[in-house]
Amino acid sequence: MTGRALSVVRAGALTCVQDEGRHGYAHLGVPRSGALDLPASRLANRLVGNAEGAAVLETTVNGCAVRVRCAATVAVTGAACPVTVDGRPAAWGAAVRVPSGAVVEVGPATRGVRSYVAFAGGIVVEPVLGSRSTDLLSGLGPAPLRDGVVVPLGRPAGACPRVDGAPAPGVPGELVLRVRPGPRADWFAPDAPAVLAAGRYRVSPASNRIGLRTEGPALRRAIEGELPSEGMVLGAVQVPPDGLPVVFLADHPTTGGYPVLGVVPERDLAAAAQAAPGTRLRFALTGPR
Repeated sequence: MTGRALSVVRAGALTCVQDEGRHGYAHLGVPRSGALDLPASRLANRLVGNAEGAAVLETTVNGCAVRVRCAATVAVTGAACPVTVDGRPAAWGAAVRVPSGAVVEVGPATRGVRSYVAFAGGIVVEPVLGSRSTDLLSGLGPAPLRDGVVVPLGRPAGACPRVDGAPAPGVPGELVLRVRPGPRADWFAPDAPAVLAAGRYRVSPASNRIGLRTEGPALRRAIEGELPSEGMVLGAVQVPPDGLPVVFLADHPTTGGYPVLGVVPERDLAAAAQAAPGTRLRFALTGPR
């Protein structure tokens, strides 16, 4: 390994490598994976002069700390959090030049759940099926980071853009997810769409990269039993036997046997990635019912 690398000082609750995921392998049972908050990941890469799809670190809840083994330019986006370099405050949402040997600490999220840490040149762990992403469901890609692990960095493509900072959407106090009904809406009681739309839901602490789980009113079924396994898409709102909707995120299974009441458009899922447990959640039905 060259000197262009970082070593993990504090891995945090869950820090993993993510890029834009593995596209085109669902028919083989391989989830897409990739950064849950793609706009935040892309912004971090732009700030340090990378291509938007370069691999970054995705941290969860309490951040991480890494020691760079070379001079590096770093940017942190996504969930708002304190950032320090060798204990001194540094900018969040902007490119920061870091000397070789310095410790970059990404602190606990103060608003949101997941922060993204980009390094000029990107993270260059070995790709699997065209992606460097960690997939928690299938186990493909690099394992989540552990203390002491060394992670290779690529060489910067050129000078970073002259941008002091970049605007990013805040985390709303209430998460609103649009839902287009189908394909198995007929498996539910006639009042299920109204219950879903009017229900006072909250984000469950059991949520993860596979799916956003909910707490709130259960949806009643009109047809009992289970479907034969069928294909599942990103954003599918699957309803297990307890009646509580689950919104599939990047590491979701590619097939499933519980009925899908509707699908959340991908552009709404970045906000779902930043919704902390207990966040109020409202489903807004769109399109034909």
